[in-house]
Amino acid sequence: MAQLYRFFLLAMVLLISFAAGYAQTAERKLISGDFRNSRFSDFVAAVEAATTYHFYYDNALLDTMAIHLQVQEQPLEQVLPLVLQDTTLKFTITGQQEVFITHGRPFQAKLPDGFFDRSVVPSDVPAPVADVPFLEQEQIRKKAVSDIKLYEIGIKSDKATGKATLAGHLRDAKTGEPVIGASVFIESPLIGTTSDHYGYYALTLPMGRHELKIKGIGIQNTRRLLLLHSDGKLDIDIQEDVRTLKEVLVEAEKDRNVSGLQMGLERLDIRTIKQVPTAFGETDILRVMLTLPGVKSVGEGSTGMNVRGGSTDQNLILFNDATIYNPSHLFGFFSAFNPDIIKSVELYKSAVPARYGGRLSSVLEITTRDGNKKKLAGSGGIGLLTSRLTLEGPIRKDKTSFLVGGRSTYSNWLLRQLPDANFNQSSASFYDLNAQVTHEFDGKNTIYVTGYTSNDKFKLGSDTLYSFTNYNASVKWKHIFQNKLYSVVTGAYSHYDYAISSDRNPVNASEMTFGINQANLQADFNYFPNSKHTIDFGASSILYNVAAGSLQPLGPESLVMPDRLQDERALESALYISDRYDISPRLSVSVGLRYSMFRAMGPRQVYHYAPGTPKTEYTVLDTVQYGRGDTFANYHGPEYRLSARLGLTDNSSVKVSFNRMRQYLHMLSNTTAISPTDIWKLSDANIRPQVGDQFALGYYQNFRANTVELSVEGYTKTMRDFLDYKSAATLFMNHEIERDVVNAEGKAYGVEVMLKKLTGKLNGWVSYTYSRTLVRVNNPALSEIINNGAYYPSNFDKPHDFTMISNYRFSQRFSTSLNFTYSTGRPITLPIAKYYDGDVQRVFYSDRNQYRVPDFYRVDLAVNLEGNHKVRKLAHSSWTLAVYNLTGRKNPYSVYFRTEQGKINGYKLSIFGRPIPTITYNFRF
Repeated sequence: MAQLYRFFLLAMVLLISFAAGYAQTAERKLISGDFRNSRFSDFVAAVEAATTYHFYYDNALLDTMAIHLQVQEQPLEQVLPLVLQDTTLKFTITGQQEVFITHGRPFQAKLPDGFFDRSVVPSDVPAPVADVPFLEQEQIRKKAVSDIKLYEIGIKSDKATGKATLAGHLRDAKTGEPVIGASVFIESPLIGTTSDHYGYYALTLPMGRHELKIKGIGIQNTRRLLLLHSDGKLDIDIQEDVRTLKEVLVEAEKDRNVSGLQMGLERLDIRTIKQVPTAFGETDILRVMLTLPGVKSVGEGSTGMNVRGGSTDQNLILFNDATIYNPSHLFGFFSAFNPDIIKSVELYKSAVPARYGGRLSSVLEITTRDGNKKKLAGSGGIGLLTSRLTLEGPIRKDKTSFLVGGRSTYSNWLLRQLPDANFNQSSASFYDLNAQVTHEFDGKNTIYVTGYTSNDKFKLGSDTLYSFTNYNASVKWKHIFQNKLYSVVTGAYSHYDYAISSDRNPVNASEMTFGINQANLQADFNYFPNSKHTIDFGASSILYNVAAGSLQPLGPESLVMPDRLQDERALESALYISDRYDISPRLSVSVGLRYSMFRAMGPRQVYHYAPGTPKTEYTVLDTVQYGRGDTFANYHGPEYRLSARLGLTDNSSVKVSFNRMRQYLHMLSNTTAISPTDIWKLSDANIRPQVGDQFALGYYQNFRANTVELSVEGYTKTMRDFLDYKSAATLFMNHEIERDVVNAEGKAYGVEVMLKKLTGKLNGWVSYTYSRTLVRVNNPALSEIINNGAYYPSNFDKPHDFTMISNYRFSQRFSTSLNFTYSTGRPITLPIAKYYDGDVQRVFYSDRNQYRVPDFYRVDLAVNLEGNHKVRKLAHSSWTLAVYNLTGRKNPYSVYFRTEQGKINGYKLSIFGRPIPTITYNFRF
């Protein structure tokens, strides 16, 4: 029995010794491996797979840290100091093989000595943390991370001098969407850039330590501490600035109007656009554009823009790089763009970048959001006439996202309330749908697929029915070759068609249709050779197919004869290159060249007229039939882009620019605004392309710590070969339209002044524009003379224009907007006398556009009531109560005349002749 007891005791001792030795061996497990150019997460995975250690850390602290280490049989306690060198991070290893990585101070794995003895106060116990609101805690934590963490970029080498290129994407930390237009820079030496439409940035910096700063409107000021070894990538998540009551000192983009080279650029984000009250309570991008200096319309109810003296067809409107031909719903009462899906809007009025072409006056680029890559979200609104709903979310988190939005109207109920029988039998409806999918294959390849469709139907009384449709789709592939070079290849398709039908009188019942299709392919390259140069180059090609018009009878009783205009086809191509060069911090220049080419192609029958004579049926020399693909007209030429900036002080600068544009597409219209009945006409053997030159000079000054911006821009512009119409011209189903149009020349000049403040409780802008737009038709040899060959005002010449947009936020939940607009009345031609030709009474009219309709002014008011701002709630909602045309002024849209009982009576048509109150409920989740 004693031997058995001794044996048992010996076995227990051996077992305990073996267990202790095994535990010590496990605890002292040695680390081996090649971790050169590895990420911290890869290092952790390797260690956890080979040992019983388990790591705990905040991925935001270490997501971009690179490790350059090779170890052989070393304990973890010696490896981790090498891994975390040059950082402020600390580690703690517990007896249970738990590894904690923290910043600032090591994690305490056990209670300090004397913790339970109240008479002893340990010196290393941290002070208690005050009770701070959740959002502020998050902001403090994230700011601490960005202030303390050191990001090592590139691969270490013996070469400690020289330069390297840092590139990456700025993304919203909450949604994963790109942050556009944020300033990314270092202060010593001053080197900076801005993030593009994809949130991408690239900076060439000296190797070594830097403090990278990121600033922008609506985002928190962010910084990153860098140790730049060689070329590398740094993607940065940006926090939204949620402070709403305090005066927010925005320092990003704060001096872009002064320090940026681009002039004539108006950039608005959707938050600013949504503050401006509009008719029927629907946020309207185009109406907000009309409040900017140099941008006008012919009158109320029109979304057609006239930019610096250009006609409405001289604006290139791009929706995710697909062309929009009719940007409005219901004859201009609503914009064609759903505000809930819009990311940003940019309008180029001068110094148009070389990658854009095809229009004379402006480029309006509308970019949609990518969709939330983090979680499912939605937004929408319910108004008196329209409702909208948008859904977005990740298909694959942080990689693939979707965005789907739709709008529709139910305005028929309002029309039925009108007492006039001609109106209460009317109908008006529209809908539009948007969809987008964004997928990031890897760090170098991203694809964007978008689609858009809309449909309108409008019928006044029981007479004419108007219907029109837009289809647009685009696919964009962004590829990063290296930090200094990336490309975007875009394929897009645009379709627009309309139909006008009338069946009130069965004998005359008919339907007229028109359609235009455009397919384009474009490749854009951005190259950043160094911190002073930015080079853009690329090529594009557009194929046009135009169904110029078809008239068909409706019903068996109709006597209307079928008719069809010849279809049109053409190919427009271009090559471009531009270089921005920063000569010094105060002097920058940009030089660009775009060369465009146009081929008009068959099948088509073409009339050749005698040279130097008016185009009539009597001057036709020959008629030639061209087969499919045959070229019967060729046009080409250079388009120059020149601009320069001179910084006078840190807060002021002067800029100058010149650009030439060519336009091969013309719009024929019986109205002065965009309408569904417009006809688009391609240049051909008898209609030359339009050419325009613009010179602009501007002064820019910032005040009050860059929160108030002043800009003064003057411009002069010449245009030639745009179309005007002969007296009594016929546009409807005209087979020889060249016989009823004339080539005109024009000139425009003006001064635009804008004072803008987009921060603080009180914000908005005030703008004043003085401008003139004059037209001349003087070709005696072709019998093309209007107003004796003298210049006369164009239909949209409005010399004086003043606009005030003001927003005031009383609290987080209550804000108001008050807008005021004034402009000179547009020109008209009036009957000024009667005379008799034999026994027939006739009317004598003034010179073209010699008189004007009364001046225009309007006041709008809106009140916004938001729900509570709790972070954790099912949905966030708000109410908007607005009154459009608060004073009820009957602004004239047009003035027309009728002969009634031997008298000529004049009438004034007003679109909105009384106040229009609206209420809209908005929500997001």
